[in-house]
Amino acid sequence: MAIHVELLQYTGDPERLVSAAAKLCYSSAGIEDVMEGLNEEKTQRFLAMLMEMGHESPIEHVSFTFGVEGVSRSLLAQLTRHRLASYSVKSQRYVKEGQFAFVVPPEIENLPEAKAVYLKAMADDQAAYDKLTGLLFEKHFAALTADGMPEKKAKSTAEKMAIEDARFVLPNACETKLMVTMNARSLMNFFHHRCCNRAQWEIRELADQMLALVREVAPTLFAHAGPSCVAGPCPEGKMSCGRMAQMRERYR
Repeated sequence: MAIHVELLQYTGDPERLVSAAAKLCYSSAGIEDVMEGLNEEKTQRFLAMLMEMGHESPIEHVSFTFGVEGVSRSLLAQLTRHRLASYSVKSQRYVKEGQFAFVVPPEIENLPEAKAVYLKAMADDQAAYDKLTGLLFEKHFAALTADGMPEKKAKSTAEKMAIEDARFVLPNACETKLMVTMNARSLMNFFHHRCCNRAQWEIRELADQMLALVREVAPTLFAHAGPSCVAGPCPEGKMSCGRMAQMRERYR
């Protein structure tokens, strides 16, 4: 299953808006005319000044919303560590996993013996989920109808109660879908950490796709985005991948 990312929405004319915020900081312009005169040349100049000075607060005024699918719950656990963001995720409490999709790591995909073990584990998880859902549904349905709840409502309530607990056997590999919104400054931080060679392969692929999308709509703003080593020294110390020159070439 391949990761699929779409840029669903973003702040209109993001680079001009960031430039206006910078202009307000460094000139006597008032609110009424802060957007005036910001042609392409001046916009680029203000952005270049911000990047050179490391003045990042103005870029918080623009945000980007992505739709993501084909990723694992394992990735979700890493992604939500980026706390300055908003997330909406497919719920395993309310959506029954009748035949759950799952992500296969490339190293497992490329080793037949490992893939066979992996696929059996996924099938066993599905069987356990289905069995637990059935057993719990029967228990809850009987109790709800005994208490006088109408049959139709009892069925829907019992299923929700059943899958709420049955989901505990679902694996980290289980596929999920989500929407995430970040401002540009948070995105820069996300790219610094997750485009790095030392990031886990799945979230690195997600970060690369997100970076490609924002560069289409704000190329100057994200011109130097990517792993930390693109615009400065590698922060990994002795854990460095040792490929700083190649990484700079790739992301620039």
